[in-house]
Amino acid sequence: MGHDDLDSRVHDRVALDEIALYAEVLEAVNITENRLTLEELDNALGLRTSASR
Repeated sequence: MGHDDLDSRVHDRVALDEIALYAEVLEAVNITENRLTLEELDNALGLRTSASR
């Protein structure tokens, strides 16, 4: 997730991963004019939709 160089004594990897996912969702929301569809939300989170499995 791009934070491998951080001092492990002063951060929580799980929290940083959650923040990174939240940032991805915020970015997706920022570029759309409407609410995100479930498919768009899954894409922002890096998930595959049931139709693409």
